[in-house]
Amino acid sequence: MSELGHDLHALFPAQTAILHKLKLDSEHYRTLALRHHALTQAIGRIEAGLDAASDDRLEELKKQRLVVLDDIAGMIAHYEEA
Repeated sequence: MSELGHDLHALFPAQTAILHKLKLDSEHYRTLALRHHALTQAIGRIEAGLDAASDDRLEELKKQRLVVLDDIAGMIAHYEEA
């Protein structure tokens, strides 16, 4: 999948304002967003054949990305409740 398909604003289109606010206000969110970006790049490079990795390694990276997305979704939900 392309990088665009995993952009946080594409994944959470209804929460773009919240994502912007979190980016400005939360160091933890910025860390998660950078981690998500790095994982997405690594996965993309493996899937494109630019970097070598086992299927297990690729699946582990995808799982890590899902954990990051879950954390971000939790932050969005918390912000929406506040």
